[in-house]
Amino acid sequence: MNVCNVNSMQVKMASWCVRAVRQSYSIVASPVLLRSSPRLLCTAAQQKSNGASADEENAAQKPEQSSAEKALVEEKVQLEEQLKDVMDKYKRALADTENLRQRSQKMVDDAKLYGIQGFCKDLLEVADILEKATESVPKEEVTKDNPHLKNLYDGLVMTEVQIQKVFNKHGLVRLNPEGQKFDPYEHEALFHAPVEGKEPGTVAMVTKVGYKLHGRTLRPALVGVAKAP
Repeated sequence: MNVCNVNSMQVKMASWCVRAVRQSYSIVASPVLLRSSPRLLCTAAQQKSNGASADEENAAQKPEQSSAEKALVEEKVQLEEQLKDVMDKYKRALADTENLRQRSQKMVDDAKLYGIQGFCKDLLEVADILEKATESVPKEEVTKDNPHLKNLYDGLVMTEVQIQKVFNKHGLVRLNPEGQKFDPYEHEALFHAPVEGKEPGTVAMVTKVGYKLHGRTLRPALVGVAKAP
């Protein structure tokens, strides 16, 4: 290759490089690019600032949300305590009402059972008179040879038996505790005396029988109690 050709190629390459530099400079220095670059920069800055403000708002909202949640939790605790207090009062009221109902029902039942005890006490005197009347009749006189006395005695005995049936029908039970252990709830001791053949603390003599109305002592039996000699 000769020298002329080499120089010609170098000149072409140099001119091509100059044109490329000029074109790149013209692109960089283009008015459109220069006008759009500030806008791009502003948009980026605005997006950055918007992102920062959003983060700040989220950070500001988090304490507000946490305080609201705390207030809701406190209100829930207060409501639960109030509900517990109301339920306790409700249960106590129910228990008091049930106790009152049971007491009232017991009073009604007792009135039904023991409402006749005054009437029964009056009838006990009649029963005592019948008992004394039958005991006062000499057994040896009650014979066929004395029919009037026998008929009268039989009538008294039948009346006494019938009145005891009526007493039992209405829960009135006769107490004749002779030979039994003395019970201060059912017996009234008139005296204590040593009695041969009787264990100390037992009823040795009954001067007046007692009565119980539905398990409650209406009249204690009047007794004499044996004691140790």
